Amino acid sequence: MPWVLRITAIALLALTPKTVSAECSCLWKGSFAEVHWQVDRVVSGTVIATKGNSIDMGVESDLRGGDAFDIIRIWMKTGDYCRPDVENFPPGTRWVMALHKIKKQVPGGFNPDTPNISYGRVGDYSLSNCGGFWLSRVDDVVTGNLVNGPRFDHEPQMTPVLMELIEAHVMGRIEDEALLEASRDDPALRELKLDTKAFVRGDTELDANQPGGSE
Repeated sequence: MPWVLRITAIALLALTPKTVSAECSCLWKGSFAEVHWQVDRVVSGTVIATKGNSIDMGVESDLRGGDAFDIIRIWMKTGDYCRPDVENFPPGTRWVMALHKIKKQVPGGFNPDTPNISYGRVGDYSLSNCGGFWLSRVDDVVTGNLVNGPRFDHEPQMTPVLMELIEAHVMGRIEDEALLEASRDDPALRELKLDTKAFVRGDTELDANQPGGSE
């Protein structure tokens, strides 16, 4: 083997263990409906800024575990931490997140040479990639791996679900089946049901105002 190829092969072999060790490995913990019970805080808010591997979120609704209308820092992926990439959460986007609070520092979790790239500060939050720990929110509806979703698919095809149903589930007022039914509902059929109800109500009001109508 030419010496150049031999050196290249040796270099690749030397790099292989580092590459493998930097990969995240975790078991899938379930969809949002399962994992939000396991965390310290559930919030809905807007990403204000990103810095290194973290985002700053303005909390608009605190569903469990904190105070609404504050700004929290959430740490994302770096190294082999099983978290999503910070690029997935650009400023201006809205999310529902189930968060773990960082309660202690880990060995090697902070490098003073790269203070914005780290495990995270004690008192901040982290977002796991090992389940449906986040949902995308647009206006008053959300999508994501909500209930009984496929493993490691954070954007499965589904019908957007009203935010009020998410709030009700987090507070324990409705069961998984209600979310599942809502996520499978046909939007066109749902619109037809609403139109039909409005039409019936209109007919009832009209009949009441017509001669001989009920009073």
